[in-house]
Amino acid sequence: MARTFQLPFPSVAKQVQELGERIRLARLRRELSTVLFAERMGVSRETLRRLEAGEPNIALGTYMRALRVLGLDKDIDAIARDDVLGRKLQDLAALRAMPRPRGLTSHGSAHARAAKDKRPSGEENGHQA
Repeated sequence: MARTFQLPFPSVAKQVQELGERIRLARLRRELSTVLFAERMGVSRETLRRLEAGEPNIALGTYMRALRVLGLDKDIDAIARDDVLGRKLQDLAALRAMPRPRGLTSHGSAHARAAKDKRPSGEENGHQA
């Protein structure tokens, strides 16, 4: 059965392409030929070419092997380490789940007391002067 492949969003495709370029530059700085690098990764030169070109259907494991051979595999640990948005969403959900403080009913709330204080004198008990 043939695998189906969904095209990534344009911004994701650009990121993958830039990652492939960074891997290629790291390989060149280490003076590794495509033959040697592909051999150390355990992939064909064609797969390496596609990885460095940033083709989006290259498996994550292949990227991990490339980073490992280059000595950059620890860099992957930084991905999603600091989940700022996730923490904000979690904090917001926690605030919504918190019970309201007791003792603040419509009679005892600051708003109700302020409204009561604005009544003309003699009207406090429902009587007019």
